[in-house]
Amino acid sequence: MFFLRQGHLALCLIIALFTPFISFAATQSQTAPFTLPPLPYAVSALEPAIDTETMTFHHDFHHRTYVDNLNNAIKDVPALSGKTLEQLLAIASTLPPVIRNNAGGHWNHSEFWKMMAPVGKGGKPSATLEAQIKKDFGSLDAFKERFNKAATSRFGSGWAWMILTSSGLQITSTPNQDNPLMDVAEVPGQPLLGVDVWEHAYYLKYKYKRADYLNAWWTVVNWNYVNYLFEVAKRRRGT
Repeated sequence: MFFLRQGHLALCLIIALFTPFISFAATQSQTAPFTLPPLPYAVSALEPAIDTETMTFHHDFHHRTYVDNLNNAIKDVPALSGKTLEQLLAIASTLPPVIRNNAGGHWNHSEFWKMMAPVGKGGKPSATLEAQIKKDFGSLDAFKERFNKAATSRFGSGWAWMILTSSGLQITSTPNQDNPLMDVAEVPGQPLLGVDVWEHAYYLKYKYKRADYLNAWWTVVNWNYVNYLFEVAKRRRGT
């Protein structure tokens, strides 16, 4: 009985560790009709950094709306029905605004949930990622300072990102639901970490204090997932 329980615990641990990565692959290959992914943790799991009420509205209403709007819009353009989210993002400049905005919103949020984890569960930057951060930004603290500046200085609604490009890691921000995978991005690259700075992501708890939201958000960053994305991005680039 002890060995059965031990084996069961090991299986649960494996599932917990790899579920976000499995869902990453599923998100990338999915075509219409798109579906709302479940949160990879309880809706209250990111307390106190992100409150339960915000998470509930953000996932169950805002993200669901992007998915529903995207599916409804794609019905009117059958030629796009067989394209994955990343394929849609790659031709964003040619898409009707309703598809571009909602495809971006769906992709951004699907990744955002996985880029966070309960306090104490997100790990830390891997040795290779930390070395790259130090090479490109000087230190982890300097990186966070520049990332926060990109997020706080984004006028209105949008996102801040750490991305991998041919020249290394860069920090950028995008308006509305755009992201660096889009062919309209000012600084294109593979997103490794992103934060939502639309007011619906933080206003219920932090009101107008975006900087306070960002400081709390760092406590729930899922570095385990960021490390994984970094390795995948490097393999894609052959580095």
